[in-house]
This record gives sequence, structure tokens and C-alpha cells, in this order.
Amino acid sequence: MARYDIVIRRGTVVDGLGGAPFVADIAIKDGRIAAVGTVADDGTEEIDAAGRIVTPGFVDIHTHYDGQVTWEHTLAPSSNHGVTTVVMGNCGVGFAPAKPDQHDLVLKLMEGVEDVPKVVMAEGVPWNWETFPDYLDALSRRHADIDFAAQLPHSPLRVYVMGDRGVNLEPPTPEDLAEMRRLTAEGIEAGALGVTTSRSHTHRFRDGRLAPSVPTEEQELLALAAGLRDAGKGVFQLIPRLNESAAEEFRVIRRIAEVSGRPVSFTLLADSSGDWRNYFAGLEQAKRDNLQIRGQILPRPAGVLYGLDLSIHPFCLNPSYRPVARLPLAEKVAAMRDPALRAKIISEEPTDPHAFLCELLKRMHPLFVLDDPPNYIPAASDSIRARAAVLGVNERELLYDELLSKGGRSIIYAPTGNIEGDFYGIAAEMLGKQGTVLGLGDGGAHYGMLCDAPYTTFLLCKYVRDKNEPRRVPLERAISMLSRETAEAVGLNDRGVLKPGYKADVNIIDLEALNMHLPHVVDDLPAGGRRLMQKVHGYDATIVSGQVIYRRGEATGALPGRLVRGGQPRPCV
Repeated sequence: MARYDIVIRRGTVVDGLGGAPFVADIAIKDGRIAAVGTVADDGTEEIDAAGRIVTPGFVDIHTHYDGQVTWEHTLAPSSNHGVTTVVMGNCGVGFAPAKPDQHDLVLKLMEGVEDVPKVVMAEGVPWNWETFPDYLDALSRRHADIDFAAQLPHSPLRVYVMGDRGVNLEPPTPEDLAEMRRLTAEGIEAGALGVTTSRSHTHRFRDGRLAPSVPTEEQELLALAAGLRDAGKGVFQLIPRLNESAAEEFRVIRRIAEVSGRPVSFTLLADSSGDWRNYFAGLEQAKRDNLQIRGQILPRPAGVLYGLDLSIHPFCLNPSYRPVARLPLAEKVAAMRDPALRAKIISEEPTDPHAFLCELLKRMHPLFVLDDPPNYIPAASDSIRARAAVLGVNERELLYDELLSKGGRSIIYAPTGNIEGDFYGIAAEMLGKQGTVLGLGDGGAHYGMLCDAPYTTFLLCKYVRDKNEPRRVPLERAISMLSRETAEAVGLNDRGVLKPGYKADVNIIDLEALNMHLPHVVDDLPAGGRRLMQKVHGYDATIVSGQVIYRRGEATGALPGRLVRGGQPRPCV
């Protein structure tokens, strides 16, 4: 009889600790790593990993699978890109706590902030909870391909406590603040990994109203921080105000860390002013003062994807486009080819109550046509603007025609953050900074607008494997960033490392063959909703809790993923 469940043979082990890779066997038993080295005994399953790298499963600390996990068992497009644990409930939005008469409001908020269609959630979310502990109990009955942990979101919490006053952005009373503090501690004690908020003016209902958390004053954030202090555990995540100075926002972030006594992380995006670099002075001082503050970064430009079959494109809010917006794709393309309608749409400006969305569409960032495989760091000469100049045509006309190409399935890439000069210099700069942690992939959200969750694969392809990349990251460093460092940032100390006693979450990767395909639309959400998915080659196997969930890009149907309640202690080895 075999001693182990799985033995992975002769792989190049990159253990997550940052040390040099080494060739070894890995034995797995009862969902844990049992041995690393020369394994003499057999496994029920033997996997030959010669010529492959063997890594810990990746931990993605910034996702929005809060709704998806209640109706689906596969948390893609994260789980097919090496991720074995996701952390949900970021940006202050989620589905609990919520009273029955607040369900519609919560759905509208998630639709506005995270681009999850309300009709999808209305059919998919079961609402078999009210309080946040109820929500965790409901999640504990769910099985998925990978593990998932939840955080308590500020906006639903505010509305739960304050009702219409919370939605209408009225200031809280002392009693409101005390109740938010109590419920934060209660949520953490029940198993929330942390509490989250957003201060970003971009986070709005679809009708343009600000999300309830956005304009709240510092005292309310400190009430949530005090709830963490009362619980004595948990983390705090937030998105800063993009229209405030980095110094002022970091003052608030630092105050949250001081009051809570807990780790804090924040979204660290770049802008053209360069003010974002001032966050690093704050991070360095925080480290000297023994405050655990991290900036969440994305290792490539954040990219909005435009298309006629996607959520938005530069003409989608123009008045003459609206009558054809909901037509089936083929009919829409045919209608848009009419010269008169074409001229009208191209000449108009977007109009919508969501001011930021209009601003985004008017801004006309450098836009690029994505091919297969997609190039997320294109040359400036490949932009539609540059091509139009060479061709001597109007940029908007060329963009319009590109949207109609490929039967209307063309995807236009708009890098909207972390851009400077060569389109990824900022991302590369951030990767080398102390106090940063990977995140911001947003898996489970922005179904028809973003597909950034596969940043895990991008990091390995571009920064590790590409021999022409001048800012290469050593393999052992990249794996540590994707696994151990993200896990430790949120207190999941039982995973992200390949050592005996740690959770048996493992990737076996053919690094030379690793490659992403063009994102594509699938219509598989509740109510026929669509989303972007992205296939990949090169992951020979992904293992969660000792069970193989993917083999060569195909799901096995195994569902070992479970709710992770709260931070996890480091295993005794």
C-alpha cells in the first residue's frame, strides 16, 4: 500500500522562502506536505515533474468572488492561473451584512462599483443570510476548486447600521459608530479575515451616486479600526482617495494602523503627477516605527478592455449608439456599418450620470488592439493613435472600424494605470520597492471590462522567463511574491511554502511553455450573463489540499476548496 497520497518526483522546487531552486521530490499526505527531499516510498499517484518548476499555490489577496462563490464552484479566471487561495470582500463592497429590504441596494452597489450585472446577482445570489456571521456560515457549506476567505465590507455595514441615512451619506451618530465597531469585532471573531473600505471617488452606483463608504470621515474609519483592535486580529484594506495627496492619504492609513494595531494594506496605483512615489516615504517610516503597512500593486498596467460584446467601449454612451446597444452582436455590427449612423456616433460625446465613466471614455488613453497571445506592454507605435497618424486618418474613425472587426469581437486594450513612457516602467519600479505586496487582479468582478486576475502568469512570463527583459525578477523572488508574501500579508501563515506541515497547495509549471491566450467572452453566468475568461498553457497541474484540480489547463472536477475562517497559524514542523 502506498504511504503517500501523491509524490511529485524530480521537480525543480521553488519553495516560496526565496532561496535558490533545488531538485527534489515532494510527498503529500492528508492535504499537507509530508516530505521534501528524496522520497523513497510510493504515492497513490506519482507525478513526474522533471524539467518543471514546482511551486506553492499562489495566494491572491484582492478579489471579488463574494457573489460567484455562492452560485459556482470554479473560481476562474484565478484558479486556472495557479491561484489556490483567494481573499474576497475588498474595496468596501460585498453582500453582508444586509437586511432583506437592503438586497436591491447591495446589488446595485456591486453593479456600479465592480461591474457585476444586477440581473446576474439577482438570480445567482441565494441570500440565505443577514448578518456577516450568517454569511460566513452560508459560505462554509460551499465547496469550490480553491480556498476562499472573506472580509467585512464597509459600505454594506454602514447601510446595515444606519439604513437610509447611510445611503444618503449622512454623518454617523456616536451610537452608529459604536455599533459599527461592535459588528466589526463580531465579524472578525466569526472568521472574517479583515475589514475593508473605499475612499475612491470612482466607486459609485451606476446612477452616479457615491458608494456609502467613499465620503465618510476619519472617525468612522477609526471605529472600524477599533473593532479590529477589540478582536485582536484581522487586517484592514482600503482604496485611498485618488484626488488627495499621497501624504494626506498616508496620514489616514497610518492612523488606522496605529488605532487598530493590525496590518493595513492599500491600493497603490500610479498617476501622471508622480505624487504616488510619496507613498514610499510613508512606507519606509512605517517600517521603522514597526507599523505593518503594505501597498498593493499590480505587476503590469491595469487595463480596461473595450469591445462591442463587453461592458463598455469609447462610443457606448453616445446618444446615437444607445438604440443599437442591446441588439445581438451580428445585428449591432450590421447597424453600425451604416455610414450615416457611423458618422453620428463618431461625432458625439458620451452622456451619463456616472461622471467618472464619462471621463474615462472621453480621456482616450493610448488604445491597442489585443491579439493572441495578448501583448500587455505594447510599443507606443502600435497604438491606434499612432497608426491613425501614419495612415493619415481620424483616430476615432480607426477605433470605430477596429471595434467592428472580427465580427465585432475585437478587444481594445486601454492601459489606465501604472503607465509611464514604456507602459510598464512604473509596475517594474514598484516590484522592487519595500513595503509592496501583489494584488489588484479583481477576479470575480468587472466581468465584461477587466481580465487582470491572470497577473500571476504575466509575472512569470514577462519578468522571470523573458531573457530580453532588462528588469527581470529572479524566479525564487517571483514565487515568494506570489505565494508566501501574499499569504503572510493577510495572516494565512499555513500556506505559500513547500515545507513539511504546510498546506499541500502546489503548482507544477512548464515555465518554458507558459503562455496566455487572448481573453474571450463566455455566456455562462446566471441569467445568461457574460464574462471574460482567459485560457493558459503551461500549468501541468494545480493541487489544492492534496487534490489535483487542474491538469494541463483542464479542470478535473475536484472541489477541495473551502472557506478559510480567519488568520491561520504557522504549522508546527
